[in-house]
Amino acid sequence: MREIHAIPLLTGHCRHPECMTLRDGRWQPVAFPALATLLIHPDEGPVLFDTGYDPAFMAATRPFPERLYRWATPVSHTPGQDAASQCAALGYEPTAVRHLVLSHFHGDHVAGIHAFPNAQIHCARAGLQDVGRGGRLTSTRRGILRALLPADIAARARFFEDAPSTPLPSWLSPFERGADLLGDGSLLAVELPGHCPGHWGLLIEDARRGPHFLVADAAWSSDAIRRDMPPPGLTTAFLGDTGSGRKTLNALHQVWSRSPDIRLTPSHCRERAAEAQAEA
Repeated sequence: MREIHAIPLLTGHCRHPECMTLRDGRWQPVAFPALATLLIHPDEGPVLFDTGYDPAFMAATRPFPERLYRWATPVSHTPGQDAASQCAALGYEPTAVRHLVLSHFHGDHVAGIHAFPNAQIHCARAGLQDVGRGGRLTSTRRGILRALLPADIAARARFFEDAPSTPLPSWLSPFERGADLLGDGSLLAVELPGHCPGHWGLLIEDARRGPHFLVADAAWSSDAIRRDMPPPGLTTAFLGDTGSGRKTLNALHQVWSRSPDIRLTPSHCRERAAEAQAEA
């Protein structure tokens, strides 16, 4: 795999009872950071994995019923925390970003799409199709805010399901195959079923840290992967499929158990957010 320089971007956080994401967690609300990742490709330049929170999220959750999303998971987002502003501060103008890779379509992962108008949008066909299912209340309950998606997303979409399929490294077993998004082995999308329809992660060769698997919301914390501790069934059934989600979490646990030095990054992991703040 070609090396990619990965830069975590902390785009704010929400608060929610820990026990809704970890079966033995506390009832006390805790902060769940929203991480996006800026990936510097040697040929393609800046690539973004998810976008995290953005002022557009606050606008999209102003009316009812979308406001229910903000009430259920109160969001803290300050000026300059959005992915576009952070990219610009690092010397990469948002208009220069040619590729967005979206793990899935929940609002806390796609709120900043509007700020990257020149990027191809790599995503799951199953996920984009799911966005159109049901009315506004049903979509909000499932974490989807249709107002966040650009009108031209169909023209810009490049589907994981259509990308060349390639074998994954043996250390990633039981995951077997990935989608080669750019055709050079640098960005391998890997299906991670369960959290919601069309949920995928991304495997890269991190220039600083070696093999790095961005697992999005297949787990809400590194601790959950280490202990193979899923969310309660109430949470997983509300958003996706409990059986598939637990199978995916167990597969990630197997990867970690065999190779604990391999970097696995959930999008809402407080450990990873603390590292990002320390490195900033």
